[in-house]
Amino acid sequence: MSDLKDRLRADLTTAIKARDEVRSSTLRMVLTAITNAEVAGKEARELSDDDIIGVLSSEGKKRREAATAFADGGRPEMAAKETAEAAVIADYLPEQLSDQEIADLVTSAIAQTGAAGEGMKAMGKIMGMVTPQVKGRADGGAVAAEVRRQLGS
Repeated sequence: MSDLKDRLRADLTTAIKARDEVRSSTLRMVLTAITNAEVAGKEARELSDDDIIGVLSSEGKKRREAATAFADGGRPEMAAKETAEAAVIADYLPEQLSDQEIADLVTSAIAQTGAAGEGMKAMGKIMGMVTPQVKGRADGGAVAAEVRRQLGS
C-alpha cells in the first residue's frame, strides 16, 4: 500500500478522535475518491503515490471551482466550506509552483523544442513537455494560460 494512502488513513483516525468535522469528512471523501479510482476500469488496481496525487489534485480543483461558484451565487457559507475542504486537501499535495516557476518551465520547453516561431500550433507540443514536470504541483489551466501568453507574443 502507498505511503500517502496510509498517511491519509492515519490522519482520518486522528481527525475523528479530535472531532475535527471538516478534516474527517474531507479525508473520508478523498479516500472514497481514491477507492473509486482503484476499482474503475476493467480490473481493480493499487494506486501509486503519483496516482493518488492526481486524484487529490482533481478533488482540490473541484473544491476550488465549487467555492467560486458558491461565492458567485451568493452562498458564502457553502463557499467557505468548500474552501476549507480545499485547504485540507492542499496539505497532502506537493508544494505548488509559483507563477514565475511555471513561466520559467514554459520558456525552457519552448527553447528546447524550438517552437518560438510556430505560434499557437506548438501549444500541444509544449503542453506535452511541461505537463509531466508540473503534475500535482500546478493547475493545468494556469500552465496552459502561460503557454498561450508566451506563444502569442
